[in-house]
Amino acid sequence: MYGSDNAAGDDSERTAFRKAEKKYKLYYDNSKRKKQPRAVDLSEVIDFKSILESYNRKDEVPAGVFKLPSDFDKPVFCLESRPGFYFIPGALSVEEQRQWITESLASFPQPPNRTNHNAIYGPIENLFDAAKENKVLVEVEQSPGDRLAEIDSVHGAQIAPLWKFSDESNKSCRGDGCKSVLASVLLRKLRWSTLGLQFDWSKRSYNISLPHNKIPEALCCLAKRLAEPAMPPGQEFLPEAAIVNYFALGDMLGGHLDDMEKDWSKPIVSISLGCKAIFLLGGKSREDPPHAMFLRSGDVVLMAQEARECFHGVPRIFTDTESAEINHLELQFSKEDCFPFLDNIRSSRININIRQVF
Repeated sequence: MYGSDNAAGDDSERTAFRKAEKKYKLYYDNSKRKKQPRAVDLSEVIDFKSILESYNRKDEVPAGVFKLPSDFDKPVFCLESRPGFYFIPGALSVEEQRQWITESLASFPQPPNRTNHNAIYGPIENLFDAAKENKVLVEVEQSPGDRLAEIDSVHGAQIAPLWKFSDESNKSCRGDGCKSVLASVLLRKLRWSTLGLQFDWSKRSYNISLPHNKIPEALCCLAKRLAEPAMPPGQEFLPEAAIVNYFALGDMLGGHLDDMEKDWSKPIVSISLGCKAIFLLGGKSREDPPHAMFLRSGDVVLMAQEARECFHGVPRIFTDTESAEINHLELQFSKEDCFPFLDNIRSSRININIRQVF
C-alpha cells in the first residue's frame, strides 16, 4: 500500500487515478544547496474547511456539493457525483484529537494488536515508551530447544525470534552476530496497527482465529456517533475492527477498495489526525477521474453504499509548518511529558478507520 511511484512510462499509459496520484505526490527538485519539494498546483483540490466557512457565512455551497439534511450536531457535506460519501469537517474537538493521537501512538500498537513489525520482530510491547527512553530492541539468544518450541499456534509455522528492549548503553547481546534496532527507528517505521478483529494483509481477509481485544469502548462510542449520518434508518453501527495507518513524509496510500466487509450499506468511519493530507476519491473504475480534497486533523470521512465501490487513496501529506495546519495541537501537547507526541505528529499523519465486519 505504501510506497513510491517509480513506474516507467508516460502519462498516456496511466489510468486517470494514477495520473492524479502522480500529480499530487511529493517530488523534489534537484538543488545543490537543499532538496526542495516540487511545487504542485492545488487549485482543483476541494477544501471543505473553506466550504464550511462559506456555508456558515452565506448559507451557500459550491456546485456539485450539498449539505446533508440531518440532525447531526455538525454540518455534513456530500458530493452529488459520489452517493454514499460524507465529509464532516472539524468533526473532532481539539481535545478529542489529542486523545486519539495519544492512543494511536502509545496504546493501539500494543499486543495482541498486530502491526507491520510483527512479521519480523513478533509482538512488541511498549514501543512508544521505549522510543522515548532511547531503548534498543535486541534479539535474545535462545537454546535449540526454545527455538524448536517457537511455533505459531494459529498457522503452525515458525514465528520470528524472541526480541526484547534493552538500554542503549547496556545491550543484552554482544558480538558480530547480535541483531538490534533502535526503538525510535521502529516507531518511525510504524505503518499500521489493527484493532478488534485482526486483518490478514497477506490474504486480504479478517482472521477471526487471531488473538484480539475488542475495540476500546470510547472509540466504539465515538464511531457510532460519527457513523449516524450514513446509517440506514433505525440501524446502529457496530464497530468490530479498525485499521490505524501511520503516514510519514513521502508516504502514500495507493488507490484501493475496502471490500472485505460483508455489508457495504454500513459505512467505514475514517478519522484524520495530524498533518494535512490530500485524499483522492475516484469512481468504480481506475479510469474515472478522481476528486481531490484536503483532509485536516479532526476531519471525518464516511464511505457507505455506492461509495464503498469507489477507488480511493492518499497520495501526499504536508509536513511543513505552514501547510501541515496543526498549530491548534501545540497547546494540547504543551506539557513536558507530552512533547514526544507533539514531536511525532509534527511530521506525520494518523488515520483511524473503523469498520463493521459482519
